[in-house]
Amino acid sequence: MIRFVLAFAAFLAAAPAMAEIRIKDVTSPGGIDTWLVEDHSIPFVALEIRFRGGASLDPEGKRGATNLMAALLEEGAGDMDARAFARATEELAASFSYGASHDTVSVSARFLTENRDAAVELLRKSLIEPRFDQDAIDRVRAQVKSSIRSSKQDPDDIATNAMASLVYGDHPYGRPINGTLDSVESLTREDIVSAHRAALVRDRLYVSAVGDITEDQLLALLDKLFADLPQSGPPLPEPADLNLPGGVQVVDFETPQAVAVFAQPGIDRDDPDFFAAYILNHILGGGSFESRLMQEVREERGLTYGIYSYLIDRDHAQAWMGGVSSANDRIAEAIDVIREEWRQLQETGVTAKELEDAKTYLTGAYPLRFDGNAPIANIAVNMQMEDLPTDYISNRNDMVNAVTPEDVNRVARELMNPDKLTFVVVGQPEGVTSSIN
Repeated sequence: MIRFVLAFAAFLAAAPAMAEIRIKDVTSPGGIDTWLVEDHSIPFVALEIRFRGGASLDPEGKRGATNLMAALLEEGAGDMDARAFARATEELAASFSYGASHDTVSVSARFLTENRDAAVELLRKSLIEPRFDQDAIDRVRAQVKSSIRSSKQDPDDIATNAMASLVYGDHPYGRPINGTLDSVESLTREDIVSAHRAALVRDRLYVSAVGDITEDQLLALLDKLFADLPQSGPPLPEPADLNLPGGVQVVDFETPQAVAVFAQPGIDRDDPDFFAAYILNHILGGGSFESRLMQEVREERGLTYGIYSYLIDRDHAQAWMGGVSSANDRIAEAIDVIREEWRQLQETGVTAKELEDAKTYLTGAYPLRFDGNAPIANIAVNMQMEDLPTDYISNRNDMVNAVTPEDVNRVARELMNPDKLTFVVVGQPEGVTSSIN
């Protein structure tokens, strides 16, 4: 029943698109900067917390420590073991989730207004006083190792990991967030405590709050929630030096359906040409059935059920990537078509209709992202991490519409690089051989 109450509250929190989203930038007496969107229509609050650094902070030989640490934050805190913590969360009709990526440790909290103080105190304990009991470590470690074993049999995961290793090399981005079977097995409780101390620090903290909470109420809880965190952590990694030589690397794996991932250098989110590149990617492979790659690879030739491309902007590297699956005897043709579309788009650019259709879709779909307190809080905290202004939501569609045909086609000529378009193919592809050592 309590889970239903929270789920129903989350449903009711669905806001009318982005019509009246007004972000306040507020700072606690202790210096915690937070973005707040007040919405008192229902008694529900969503809190999003990010710590910059993430799994990239794992020391050599300790890969997977941050991921394991994040998974253990809900496995007991203070005087509560894992069962007691779960029971307390349930009784408050609260929801907490924790995760790690290469660049962040993320924490999401959802709670009812009437339980705000108790829910925040429980959340504080999980962040400041995690127990890291040995039985919990062993249990979660076993889950992580099971996931790693499963990934070794998944062609998509094999391709993703092989591409990361090829492109990023010895940089932390070149290694899986989960770590390896050996590295995870060797992690001690002291390693996990060290990962906690390194990752959850105040000077890399980003927070957003959306829902039934006033500025004064938010400021009162921020320092209580975060004051006892360490001020700073170890240095962040240096920028990655991308290895994208062009050509193909084949990973032999017995499967009837070959998987290919492809990549070339990308573009920084801060680049003035970002929106032109964003629209260009939508036309190329980000626009589902309307994209060029989907039309040419699937609709015209029937080589795949799906193909996609996307821009990825990490803290220390940018890439333009994509993926496709096809039968072993047809993947070579799919790769040829992708290369040709890449080259053709670079040389001839987009049509006026393609540009207008892309703008119509991207501006029309954008308001649909703001369908509740939790999605808005997630968007707001990501905006902070990308150093966007608080009025970005109001102005974003204007920036999309401001992109001209000349902008898109210039960016196509300058950014698209068929010679650096690099493929990793997992399977037993016919007519495809490795050209990358």
